[in-house]
Amino acid sequence: MKQIESNNLTVRHNEESFDAKTVIINTCGFIRDAKQESIDTILRFIKAKENGLIRQVYVMGCLSERYKKDLENEISDVDKYFGVNDLELIIKHLGLSYKQSLLGERLLSTPGHYAYLKVSEGCDRKCSFCAIPLIRGRHRSTPLEMLLGEARSLASKGVKELILIAQDLTSYGLDLYKRQALPDLLRALSEITGIEWIRLHYAYPASFPREAIQVMKERDNICKYLDMPFQHSSDVVLKKMRRGHNQKQNYELINYLRKEIPDITLRTSLMTGHPGETQSEFNEMFEFVKRVEFDRLGIFTYSEEEDTWAAQTWKDHLPEKVKKERADQLMHLQQSISNKLNVNKIGRSFKVLIDGREGEYYIGRTESDSPEVDNEVLVPAPGTLLKTGDFYRIRITAVEDFDLYGEVID
Repeated sequence: MKQIESNNLTVRHNEESFDAKTVIINTCGFIRDAKQESIDTILRFIKAKENGLIRQVYVMGCLSERYKKDLENEISDVDKYFGVNDLELIIKHLGLSYKQSLLGERLLSTPGHYAYLKVSEGCDRKCSFCAIPLIRGRHRSTPLEMLLGEARSLASKGVKELILIAQDLTSYGLDLYKRQALPDLLRALSEITGIEWIRLHYAYPASFPREAIQVMKERDNICKYLDMPFQHSSDVVLKKMRRGHNQKQNYELINYLRKEIPDITLRTSLMTGHPGETQSEFNEMFEFVKRVEFDRLGIFTYSEEEDTWAAQTWKDHLPEKVKKERADQLMHLQQSISNKLNVNKIGRSFKVLIDGREGEYYIGRTESDSPEVDNEVLVPAPGTLLKTGDFYRIRITAVEDFDLYGEVID
């Protein structure tokens, strides 16, 4: 964190390292698997503390926001728990100086050539399964001028790709400007010198501002890429999910996106096993994926979260085994779709951003790929000298289901 570094302390991001004096763990409390991973991480560092490898362990983020009292009782060896908005408290607790002048300044935990830009916090949606409003609160947009200042600062440090994130990107600006201001934000960000890619994640389908698609068409440095979690396609399940959109609207929106930008990359997330999902409803979702042929797809199984509408209203009716089997069926289908789409890229060339080197290959991404979650382009390293953070023109020579292989052509 920039605030800590400004106090002449060294900050490193490495969850496996035990050579720091003080460890701050940022947790997630959204779904069961993420909560378990957070708890496992806390316990690992508590053991390191007991063994004298580190001195202090602090925990912050969603998990400690939501379960602070339980955690204090169950894992009492943590020195102190903080919530999601307690950065200033953490800094002062450490005996450091909190500097208002550093608001918007960041210490990147990503590689230096790309960064995530969080445009808002919280969510006003009422999705039945989601605990985010309980943890993060109401939707709060970051003022446009602050985002532009942060983006300019990132660009001045060599960041070339901005990945816009929020719990609900679609609603950006509604609270501050009484309108959907995402198109305005995109126009302004696209004019910042040095930013070559702008990528959109977590756009809610209902009421998505179509003007944003027109801006995407106009601006070359806005990736033709949209992450839009549909969650399901059965009207029965979508209604129980309280999503605010139905199957017909899903198809209409996808058709519109592909009509306006034929080469747009669509990423979505779907959920299996929500209360009310029978085999028939799952079959509708399977047909949805088969018909749409999403470029990228993530699958989650329903996780009952206390105090959510779903948990209070329905019983978690499906065994985990069934949820997972359905998720596996969707991913098997997506695997074949991805392979078909990748095969069509053989012989074509793409602008590729190099993220680094692993073994005998440089690892890069096309405009169609977000880091960590999407396809990668592998370029043989022997005899080739590529620089991390630079763009190259790469011809695709071979493919796998979720990876591409290529060679530099200029």
